[in-house]
Amino acid sequence: MTTLVIAEHDNQSLKGATLNTVSAAAQCGGDVHVLVAGHNAQAAAQAASQIAGVAKVIHADGASLADQLAENLAAQILALAGGYSHILFPSTASGKNVAPRVAASLDVAQVSDITKVVSADTFERPIYAGNAIATVQSADPVKVITVRTTGFDPAAATGGSAAVEAIAAAADSGKSAFVGREVSKSDRPELTAAKIIVSGGRALGSAEKFQEVMTPLADKLGAAIGASRAAVDAGYAPNDLQVGQTGKIVAPQLYIAAGISGAIQHLAGMKDSKVIVAINKDEEAPIFSVADYGLVTDLFQVVPELIEKL
Repeated sequence: MTTLVIAEHDNQSLKGATLNTVSAAAQCGGDVHVLVAGHNAQAAAQAASQIAGVAKVIHADGASLADQLAENLAAQILALAGGYSHILFPSTASGKNVAPRVAASLDVAQVSDITKVVSADTFERPIYAGNAIATVQSADPVKVITVRTTGFDPAAATGGSAAVEAIAAAADSGKSAFVGREVSKSDRPELTAAKIIVSGGRALGSAEKFQEVMTPLADKLGAAIGASRAAVDAGYAPNDLQVGQTGKIVAPQLYIAAGISGAIQHLAGMKDSKVIVAINKDEEAPIFSVADYGLVTDLFQVVPELIEKL
C-alpha cells in the first residue's frame, strides 16, 4: 500500500498545503511518494525530497506541465495511478480542479475535503458547513482524496532524504492553453498560510473604512487581511480575501474578527483557528459562540485603541 501526494508548487518552491497533505498521507499507511509535475522545477523536487516521511519523489518535468493545466496534470497522474492505493491532493483551487478528473477517469468515487484519517479506507469530512462530520468508507481500489489542510499539522519540511526519480512528462492534451495570469502582489502573508489574520465584516460600512481600520491593525500584527462574504459582496474588499465556506478555509494561531456577525458560512472557514477574538456591538452575534475572547463594543472605537496599545 503506497500513497501518492500531488505537490502544489510554483516551479521553484513548494506551497505549504503540500506539507499538510503529506501528513494526511502518512496516516493512510504505507510509503508516501510525492509527484512534482512542472517545468524547470528541480528546486521544488529537491525541496519535496527533504520532507520528513517521504520515501520517494517523482519528478515529471516538461513544457506541457509548466502551468499545471488540469488536463495535462491529470494525464500525468493517471500514467502513475496503477501503482498506488491512495492519491491525495490538497483541497485548494488546483487540487479541486484536477482530482475529479482523475477520479472520473479511474471510475472511482472521490472523497472530498477530509479532516481525519480513521483507517486506510475510512475518513472523516465536514458536511453542512461543518455542523456535522460524516464518516466515509471507500471500497474503491484507488482512493482519490482531497485534504482540507487545516485538519492536519504540516509535515516537517526538513529531515527527509528521499530519492528523486525523473520521469517523462505527459504530452500536451491540446484541450486547453495557458493565456495569462494576474497575480495580486502583497507584502502580507498569504491568507491560507498566515499565522495571524484580521478580518473585517459588513459593519465597517465602506471600502474606505475597511482599509482605514483593518490595514493599520494588520500592519501592527504582521497579519494577513481577510473579509466576510458580506464585506466582499458589498465591495469593501476583493474576492481573494474572502474567508468562509465559499472562500478560503483558514486556521491561524490568531483570528481577529471585527464587525463580523458570524454567519454559518463564515464560521465554517475559520472556526478551527487556535485563538479567536470577536469584536461586535451585538452581544447576540453568532461569532461569539466560537470566540475565545469577545468584545461587545464599537469596533471603530476599540480597534484604534488596540493599535495604540500594541
